[in-house]
Amino acid sequence: MNQDKVEEMWGPRTPDDFHYKGELPAWASEKPVYEWQEDYTEGTAPPNLKLEAELYDDEGRVRAGDTFSNLSRINVSRQGGPESYTPLTSFDQAKFHPTILENIQRMHYKDPTPVQKNAIPLLMSGYDLLACAQTGSGKTAAFLLPVLSKILTKLSRTAESTVNRPGARRTKASPQALIILPTRELGIQIFDETRRFTYKSPVRPVLIYGGAEMRAQREQLAKGCDVLIATPGRLMDAMERGAVALDHVKYLVLDEADRILDAGFAPTIRRVLLSSDLPRDEGLHMMMFSATFPKEVQAMARDFMKEDYCRLRIGRIGGTTTDIMQKVIKVEEYDKEETLIELLLSQPPSRTLIFVDTKRKADYLDDVLYNKYFPCISLHGDRSQHERELALEAFKVGKSPILIATAVAARGLDIKDVLHVVNYDLCEDIDEYVHRIGRTARAGNPGLATTFYNDRNYMIAPQLTRLLVECEQAVPEFLSEFVSENA
Repeated sequence: MNQDKVEEMWGPRTPDDFHYKGELPAWASEKPVYEWQEDYTEGTAPPNLKLEAELYDDEGRVRAGDTFSNLSRINVSRQGGPESYTPLTSFDQAKFHPTILENIQRMHYKDPTPVQKNAIPLLMSGYDLLACAQTGSGKTAAFLLPVLSKILTKLSRTAESTVNRPGARRTKASPQALIILPTRELGIQIFDETRRFTYKSPVRPVLIYGGAEMRAQREQLAKGCDVLIATPGRLMDAMERGAVALDHVKYLVLDEADRILDAGFAPTIRRVLLSSDLPRDEGLHMMMFSATFPKEVQAMARDFMKEDYCRLRIGRIGGTTTDIMQKVIKVEEYDKEETLIELLLSQPPSRTLIFVDTKRKADYLDDVLYNKYFPCISLHGDRSQHERELALEAFKVGKSPILIATAVAARGLDIKDVLHVVNYDLCEDIDEYVHRIGRTARAGNPGLATTFYNDRNYMIAPQLTRLLVECEQAVPEFLSEFVSENA
């Protein structure tokens, strides 16, 4: 491998680059990438310009792309809920709290996406909701905006918040909203979105997740918590330690609900729903969101949601967007390394996410590419929390524009300018494939997904071919035998 050729395309390494080898650069060692922020602002206090610049920095956030308007043509189907309702045509129609509307403008949101147009009026009307929409279609805002607006409206009437004044302490945090999600990375992302929507308001979000010190998280909880964002295991830990009480929860959200259950958290979720102090009455407003909905999720919805709950489908369940150009190439296992290197050198340099099936493979491939002078980093569940946060930050800001990751990065992550996803190891489940390639082509932007296929992937071939046909993608010759099966 010619070092000059790699560096000509991807740029030379600098002391500012982050990698697990050697000493951390100054930007990585000075402080954690993710830290607690005291951003509570009293009512109409003057804006915090430094915080405002941090929250609404466009550099790290995905903006609507050229084909964003095409999302409005996606088929929408609904079962249950009200006899009729009026989908939104603008955010102003939603009757959000004025502070929420101001922050929507700060985020430069213009037109709501199909899931937002349909989910928001249903949630503002109080209906329990099971919603399925494509990756990158705006599901996070679809549940955050109604929940936060309702909390803010209530606080405006009562002039109270769970935020503690100086010198005050609480034995337990008593959030009004609980958002449960499968991964730390998704939790950090939703926490940041919550801070953006609640800027200059008394609403205080707190994020808790495994892999970080419980002591620091308890300190945050003790200062008050209106919105609790939590991974299942850490939520149970906090409840058992007496740091969290759920008796005041009015809004319960399961985000990436299928992944939560698939990861083995179903018993934990049922304990929260059945054996905790969570209110189990008409006052609890429950919502579940994901890009795919297996039977287990639908069964949980029937078991725990109100009888008149609404089922909302945006597009085909398990489908994906035509904005992603999907290429499937046949590559034997022993040729994958060389093929990947050729691929990286044949495409214009761009933020590239490479999926592998094991943690060991992620480390190995990271070593291979790094030793060939590619600016890469790896991410998987065995990394420390600090390393995971640094890896994502390095990827987001372009210090390490090539990220090798396991399935931990397949869900929910919304990173700007991920133009290429590579399935180095093709997964066995088509839903997982949909989530993986959904890390590109967000919000109407174009993207490319390249998948390495060989005979080991035979079981997923019929479903993969069907998806290619549905998305009007080219079907390679070696998959043509499955086209007739999907006709």
